Amino acid sequence: LRVEAFRDAASAMEQEKEILLEMIHNIQNSQDMRHISEGEREELNLTANRLMGRTLTVEVSVETIRNAQQQESLLHATKMIDEIVNKLLDDLEDAKIRLMSLYGACTSDVPAGPIDQKFQSVVIGCAIEDQKKIKRRLETLLRNLENSEKSITLLEHQKSCVRQSCNSKQD
Repeated sequence: LRVEAFRDAASAMEQEKEILLEMIHNIQNSQDMRHISEGEREELNLTANRLMGRTLTVEVSVETIRNAQQQESLLHATKMIDEIVNKLLDDLEDAKIRLMSLYGACTSDVPAGPIDQKFQSVVIGCAIEDQKKIKRRLETLLRNLENSEKSITLLEHQKSCVRQSCNSKQD
């Protein structure tokens, strides 16, 4: 019981590190950073970079014992996700749809969209801990995509407001 509690605590620390890094990154890239003075922005960036560096110095690792088939399944699942991530900039919308279908394959809830059956069979072959990590990685990727889309939408809105303002001045 103590060993399992120890492993669970270490896993929780791994997750907390990921969450902290994501939060710091989101703050650095938030739209609010554009609405503060240059000096405040520079100070916040220095603090964020310092915190990011300090967080990255923490190494927590919980090794998962896998058989050969589980190892192969993990490598295959990781490769499938990486292929989509590598094509992300080429076609953002397609990548989002594909990531959502992978995520749907990892959840027990009824997903809103299609499920990638091939990915589901690969993930089922992974160790339970790996299945959880794959699902968390997909959640993070989808959350980051959502945040990126919001930033792009805000930037486009700002551009159109500037254009309208310029057009009004010309009239």
